[in-house]
Amino acid sequence: MSANTWPNLAAMFFDRVVRHGDAPFLWTKQEGTFHPVTWRQAAEQVVALARGLKNLGLEVGDRVVLVSENRPEWLITDIAIMAVGGITVPAYTTNTQDDHLHVAENSGAKGAIVSTRRLAENFLPAAHRADDMDFVITMEAPGISQHLSVDLHVWDDVLADGAAGTFDVAAEVGRWQSDDTACIIYTSGTGGAPKGVMLHHGSIMHNCRGAEDALSELDLGDEVFLSFLPLSHSYEHTAGQFFPLSIGAQIYYAEGIETLGADMAEAKPTIMTAVPRLYEMLHARITRGLKSQSGLAQKLFGKALDLGTRRYHDPSALSLGERAMDTVLDALVRGKVRGRFGGRLKALVSGGAPLNPDIGIFFTALGLRILQGYGQTEAAPVISVNRPSKVKMHTVGPPMLDVAVRIADDGEILVQGDLIMQGYWRNEDATYEVINDGWLHTGDVGLMDEDGYIVITDRKKDIIVNSGGDNLSPQRVEGILSLEPEIAQAMVHGDRRPHLVALLVPDTEWMENWATSHARPADLTVLATDDEFQKDLAAAVSRVNEGLSNIERVRHFVVAPAPFTIENGQMTPTMKVRRHVLREIYGEALEALYG
Repeated sequence: MSANTWPNLAAMFFDRVVRHGDAPFLWTKQEGTFHPVTWRQAAEQVVALARGLKNLGLEVGDRVVLVSENRPEWLITDIAIMAVGGITVPAYTTNTQDDHLHVAENSGAKGAIVSTRRLAENFLPAAHRADDMDFVITMEAPGISQHLSVDLHVWDDVLADGAAGTFDVAAEVGRWQSDDTACIIYTSGTGGAPKGVMLHHGSIMHNCRGAEDALSELDLGDEVFLSFLPLSHSYEHTAGQFFPLSIGAQIYYAEGIETLGADMAEAKPTIMTAVPRLYEMLHARITRGLKSQSGLAQKLFGKALDLGTRRYHDPSALSLGERAMDTVLDALVRGKVRGRFGGRLKALVSGGAPLNPDIGIFFTALGLRILQGYGQTEAAPVISVNRPSKVKMHTVGPPMLDVAVRIADDGEILVQGDLIMQGYWRNEDATYEVINDGWLHTGDVGLMDEDGYIVITDRKKDIIVNSGGDNLSPQRVEGILSLEPEIAQAMVHGDRRPHLVALLVPDTEWMENWATSHARPADLTVLATDDEFQKDLAAAVSRVNEGLSNIERVRHFVVAPAPFTIENGQMTPTMKVRRHVLREIYGEALEALYG
């Protein structure tokens, strides 16, 4: 059975269980070491939980909120809900109580499953206020003891109850069709309140089929994925969960971004999904670490980078001697870089936001294959991706298998195919705004090159039109600013204004070194107004301006007193800047720069 014939995602899972049985499937850290859950063990838990949910009154079409960090229970819960005809509603672990209430109320969820005690204690007050919620299952017993309007159940008890039941889950799975709703994924809200995107089973399986086709050149076999992006985001939900499931791959769950290096070394993944911010952070870490290396090591690194970059642009550009040297440097330099990622990577797939081409070429030159893709939640989410045999880093690749793409007269990218969402949950007006005559209006502006590869120029909503009528891409300027060693994050501002200004977050290590050498406290709130500190930061901006067109140059800037983070609401869970939030906080200071 293949992605063309599976009727739904739960059926896809059980088909793979039959094939792989007692082989390891899901890996999670226990006492510092990864331990496996086999396919058969996972299926037993799916069946038990599915029965338990039926016992709690879950009916066909009912929504269940899922709040959990990445772990085996995430996938088990997701499949169990779908197996009995329910609809999964993933929610970010970083949500506030108001965010949870919005998701629970808007979706009309009947129940919820929450992992840790901390997450449960944050979620339960929202569940108490949600009109339609009847029950909450917690994987760890919460400490909340006050009266709640929902019934509380413990995960182990629900599974034990289900394991003792006789309800035929396998027969139930066969009832659901590819056009039945599988999940409602709430957009991360870079520009306002999240909307619930309804994705059917077929849209996600369409993505799985397209991904397998796109990566077929890599000789897919016994693959290992390392999952660390939030599974509540459609990118990881499809590319990091259902795609590996569809090809029978193993999935390791990273403990967190701070342990990612150690997790990669242990899991030795063959394929990883990541967002541009990760590559930016790794680029900064590698270039900083190089400064402490010997002169010879720095020279070898620089030569490997130079030859690899030239080879990327034109494989025939290297002389015979340079090709021989390149082979030697592959072992001396690139092998060590690949080793940091576990040593077995076939590809890193980048998505979720635009990748700066210079960053992509940097890692390509160092021996790592990066395939930049493109998509959005409304498309399940992958629309296009670069192919291993022809990587064009300034593009997001050609459309996936059976995906139609055309460019509207105003430059907007339009998409058609089985991957398109069913619509926004309980929001027909918003649905009609983005889906016309079967075409999804992505809100992204771009073009198709001579090879049919998509080039994204910007978001329609993010484009800055200055007072002279010139169109500017803020993401391009921000990406270039962030490459400077002094600058960690940037947001540019200037719609309907004569020129650009910027909000900058200095690099932490650079800031600390500067503070030490200038006898200042390493406190960003203090340094943000220090004239000498700003002068040195301005030097970095000046370097960037030298390579920008006149209308792109940043004339003035203000220093943010704290980094943009997910926790403070200034970034989405996939590390994209929330422009509307930053404008609300810093808009007055940015406008003051215009005098």
